Amino acid sequence: MKAPLNLRHIRAFLAVVETGGITKAADSLYRAQSAITRSIKSLEETLDVALFERKATGMLPTVFGNTLLYRAKRAAQELHSAKEKMLPVIREKNGSLNAPIFSMLFNENRLICFVTLAQLHHMPSVARVLNITQPAVSSSVSQLESSLKIPLFQRTTKGMIPTDAGAILTFHAKRALAELSLVEDDIAALRGTLQGTITVGALPLSRSVILPMAIAEVVKHHPLLRISTVEGPFEQLEVGLRSADIDFIIGALRNDESANDMICEPLLIDNVAIAVRCGHPLTKVKKIKLDDLSTMQWVLARQGTPARKMFDLSFSSQNLVPPQPIVETSDLALLRGLLLNSDMVTAISPQQLYYERQSGLLTVLNYEFKHAARSIGLMRREGSFASPGASVLMEAIRKVADELQHKAFQP
Repeated sequence: MKAPLNLRHIRAFLAVVETGGITKAADSLYRAQSAITRSIKSLEETLDVALFERKATGMLPTVFGNTLLYRAKRAAQELHSAKEKMLPVIREKNGSLNAPIFSMLFNENRLICFVTLAQLHHMPSVARVLNITQPAVSSSVSQLESSLKIPLFQRTTKGMIPTDAGAILTFHAKRALAELSLVEDDIAALRGTLQGTITVGALPLSRSVILPMAIAEVVKHHPLLRISTVEGPFEQLEVGLRSADIDFIIGALRNDESANDMICEPLLIDNVAIAVRCGHPLTKVKKIKLDDLSTMQWVLARQGTPARKMFDLSFSSQNLVPPQPIVETSDLALLRGLLLNSDMVTAISPQQLYYERQSGLLTVLNYEFKHAARSIGLMRREGSFASPGASVLMEAIRKVADELQHKAFQP
């Protein structure tokens, strides 16, 4: 995580915007005018921009100031949401509703320390990751707990596990810090430069063609961008998306309740096909029937994935019991090895095997599953505002998807 903006300075900035000047901001925060002035000056030096136009009628935010204002308000709202959700626990345990964290008056480095401990559960690990001493980690957590007057961690044999209140605060603190971490990238974009790190949750279907093509196009034009992908099951990626560890997910869209707080943007329709090695006995069968497939040794995605649901439905809709796979995996390298070294078969998107088909290693059988169409697209957190870099990458993905869908691209 990049060095965060000072939360106290951000609070002072918000007060100046709200009141229109240093004097009124100082009065509203019960701080000296010189302290407010120093906060604004420090932010302007850190960001290397003027945040305000100083006029006789007051201080008005510049275009850069409005950029900071947008992210700062979102960060403040996250901490307010944390307070609202923690309210029952705070009242039950006679905690403090006026803790500095809720007013953006807590030290940002200590807040990062708290969030990191909630993720790693182990103080020595946090100290190593953040390059600080273990007593500094302990002090940061103690100060936060003391200010709230409630416990945020349970000390267990498995390490420091967040309490319910600790988990709530972790979730919203991560989102608040994520908003503020994008300010410099937003300002750079206003100056004509795209920079920063984009983290993409990559589900299997996107990894072979769509995402590589889009990334290659983006980094060609914007070399200062850094792109990181996270691979894993949807259940893992959606947690990262909600907590702002991931900018967006690309893959098969979900239609169940797990995605009810996400913006799901369909990009193309994909069909599941049967893939085997070249020379497989099934390649010699002119007209394949569903019964023929029931006796095959299958390698399939795990239960609950869109591809597996559609595969099972193709059999059950014909009053047939879906075959049970001998191997469950979404790892393309493992799948490729299994297919090449056996007569196993799989149900998969042809796009995922584009290069294997091009090289003549694998082939897709002339058989169409019923109920095999699925929507592929982007998933974003509802209410989120993407960084400039993430916006550009998503637009590149849309263009690649359009080529695949409408320009007769046959992977």
